Amino acid sequence: MLSVAIVMAVIALPLRGLFRATGSSMEEGFMLVFPQRILHGDVPNVDFLHLYGPFSLHVLSGWYWLFGDTLESQRVFGLLQHLGIIFALYTIARAWGRRTAVISAVTTTLLVLTPIGLSALAWEGGVALGLWSIVFGLRALHTEGRSRRLALIGAGVLAGFALGYRPDLVLALAIAHGWLLWQGRGERTWRHAGIGLAVGLAPFAIHLLIAGIGPSVRGMFLEPVFDLRPGRELPRPPSFGQIDGALQAVAEGPADAPWWKLPALSANHQLFLWFFVVIIVAIAVPLIAWRLRNGSGGVNRHTVLLGASLFGLGMLPQALQRPDSTHLAWGSCVSFALLPCVIVELVPRIAPRLTRHAWLVAGAAIAVAMLVVNPFFTYRYYLLQTRVSVGNKPGGYVVTRGDRRFYFGNQALQSSSQAVIDDLDRLSQPGDRLLVGPADLSRTIYSDAVFYYLFPELTPATYFIEMDPGLADQEGSRLADDVKSADWLILTNFWTGWYEPNASSERGSDEPNQVVADHFCLVGNYEDALVLLYQRCEQGDGISPAGIGIGAQRRADFERELAERAAEG
Repeated sequence: MLSVAIVMAVIALPLRGLFRATGSSMEEGFMLVFPQRILHGDVPNVDFLHLYGPFSLHVLSGWYWLFGDTLESQRVFGLLQHLGIIFALYTIARAWGRRTAVISAVTTTLLVLTPIGLSALAWEGGVALGLWSIVFGLRALHTEGRSRRLALIGAGVLAGFALGYRPDLVLALAIAHGWLLWQGRGERTWRHAGIGLAVGLAPFAIHLLIAGIGPSVRGMFLEPVFDLRPGRELPRPPSFGQIDGALQAVAEGPADAPWWKLPALSANHQLFLWFFVVIIVAIAVPLIAWRLRNGSGGVNRHTVLLGASLFGLGMLPQALQRPDSTHLAWGSCVSFALLPCVIVELVPRIAPRLTRHAWLVAGAAIAVAMLVVNPFFTYRYYLLQTRVSVGNKPGGYVVTRGDRRFYFGNQALQSSSQAVIDDLDRLSQPGDRLLVGPADLSRTIYSDAVFYYLFPELTPATYFIEMDPGLADQEGSRLADDVKSADWLILTNFWTGWYEPNASSERGSDEPNQVVADHFCLVGNYEDALVLLYQRCEQGDGISPAGIGIGAQRRADFERELAERAAEG
């Protein structure tokens, strides 16, 4: 009880701050909007773009049906997903004692609780389900009879649910469970696990029947891998001299970076070093576990370490595809959490005198390593949200409409967003069609989908509630027709300065911009064009949002930054 209480206390300290933290206006926005659309009868991959498994949306829509679709309700669900990851790893690490388990759980907390806050994204839910499937699979190796059968079925069901959340977890699940089932070495072992997997995949199969195999394959496999990747991937390894990710560059800017006065590497140097550490740890932990197990034989805690670390190894592609701090944390949270277990195993072999205090050595080693490698993305954000929790620092800048709210990152975003919300609330009618996107629709780099959440009585006018480069802005996409069907447009210049060393900097089809100029009239310009509100009119006023852009000085600053980055290669 004391061990669990310590972990819960570490989680609880920043919670009030996390519930008031700035949200990601697209990712958290679409986790608020997509389940709403399902409750209205829409189908993922058919009525709106969704690049991940559908099961998370259906579970979340059920949660909203029970508890309401408020920001707080969504963040509570996100917290539960985080707790699923943290306590799965605590359970696995208990094989090395409660103290080691606490260290593993705290390590996980620093990696999963702060990178994206409490957003109920599918990745956290999928990892939590996948880890608990590993727990059940390991349990099956330590039991016999009915308990073993139930554990195997439970492992299969949870693995299937995890794939329904994130199909790209298939590698991690296949490696880990393939090895665990091989250890079981029995036809009935595979049969019981297969029965559970079939049950767990039933929601996925039902979605295929409803949405169709073609749209599902395109939305969950082809578009994320082939169409999206060129506009979202980042250099591997990360650039040593600059931050590659646009959102990360904003967060680490002089005006936005949280307080941190301790000596530390710069943010871009931390990302560069962290990238290599993630790879080394992901490979080293299962290799060490394999050596330890071969030296001991039988089913023991080395078996536990190897099974769990293989799952962590299979998550490595998530860290490598886009190595910013979020994806590095997502891809390494399992492997890093198992490091204390590895250290506790190695200390008696390397320094026998420290055997009784091996857990203390493990805790100190992990604490120092994170302080050197990635303090900005672990300790600093944990400290920031803790300061907000105790009233030492304000949270995000809130916008409201009725009982709905959201938190933006600065005063200009808040004031412009609140102004457009108030005007659209006054002018629109229930059932009107709303489209939200960037001001220049030839670069669909991001979408502030949270505006759809704030206007649930308006119908999203586009398939591209989530907007991505290479999808919504490609030649021949349906975006221009979607724009033409809208009654209202909210177009933002929040991301006009977006620059990444990938295809997102390229312009796509200009046809949607031309539709705006031909068929819409500008009715609101907020905070020097940070937000633009358009209404459909009989004859457009000829004003293209791409032509308005943001104010002259702001545009000059962006263009100078783009030129400097281009010169740096």
